[in-house]
Amino acid sequence: MRKTALFAAVLTTFAATHVSAADLPGKGITVKPLQSTIAEETFQTLIVSRALEKLGYTVEKPGEVDYNVAYTTIAAGDATFVAANWKPLHDDMYKAAGGDNKFYREGTYVGGAAQGYLIDKKTAEQYHITNIEQLKDPKIAKLFDSNGDGKADMTGCTPGWGCEAVINHQNKAYGLADTVTANMGNYSAMVADTLARYKQGKPILYYTWTPYWLSDVLKPGKDVVWLQVPFSSLPGEQSKVDTKLPNGKNYGFPVNTMHIVANKAWAEKNPAAAKLFAEMKLPITDINSENAAMHAGQASEADINRHVDGWIKGHQAEFDKWISDAQAAAK
Repeated sequence: MRKTALFAAVLTTFAATHVSAADLPGKGITVKPLQSTIAEETFQTLIVSRALEKLGYTVEKPGEVDYNVAYTTIAAGDATFVAANWKPLHDDMYKAAGGDNKFYREGTYVGGAAQGYLIDKKTAEQYHITNIEQLKDPKIAKLFDSNGDGKADMTGCTPGWGCEAVINHQNKAYGLADTVTANMGNYSAMVADTLARYKQGKPILYYTWTPYWLSDVLKPGKDVVWLQVPFSSLPGEQSKVDTKLPNGKNYGFPVNTMHIVANKAWAEKNPAAAKLFAEMKLPITDINSENAAMHAGQASEADINRHVDGWIKGHQAEFDKWISDAQAAAK
């Protein structure tokens, strides 16, 4: 009798599990995530992928493309989502690819993302440099010359990123074109050169953002300082944005938020995924910590997957609520 009851219980559990799996809203649907070539974006992308898998979706490994390609590809329906839509930094690319007519963007995935220009603290204090406008002075600019042409060399960003347009715009708007070269190229390689110069005790001038590991190595306030700008000036869709902070300081960039952007038609057909995208939130401090771990050597695919699994385990109740809310939205 006991064996019969036990068998019945096992059978019931199996049946319930089987029905549950069959009822998952994403069953039979393949998802194609995209991210930029910034390896540090993998963490925030895979957390979304894991959640989608819990909903039954088959999720492919994230494809790596330039941001503008990501938006046009998602708009065309050839990919599903990107988890690093910077607002307002990416507004021009977002609009050019179709904007709200083509994309689903609800909720805020990450808040408090900052950007700006920095120089080493030693040079800042020695020459009393607080504002990037001071680099209009050829004597000040020459301090940051790394190739002997007499102009300051700024570490800019990778061509095709949203920051490229802003940096080039501001270099002209602030009258720096004759004294500052904004170098664009592979950001990781340029940052490696910037760090090497810093370690040699040479002046450095660079653009960066948070969350990114660089600010854990060159700590603002301790090793480097943020430069202010003379006035707000941004290109395109951001042209009317005032970047001045409540305390009166102006670092040239508004504080950004990051969003999950998906193909609109796909999101409308997949209300569970749409609900998930709208609810998910990832603290910027957690991204910083994971990125620092990557820079310290934990950057393999296995390492990043372990970081993702660890984050989910540490936030299991929140993660499970996202899943249950998403499942409810599909009913």
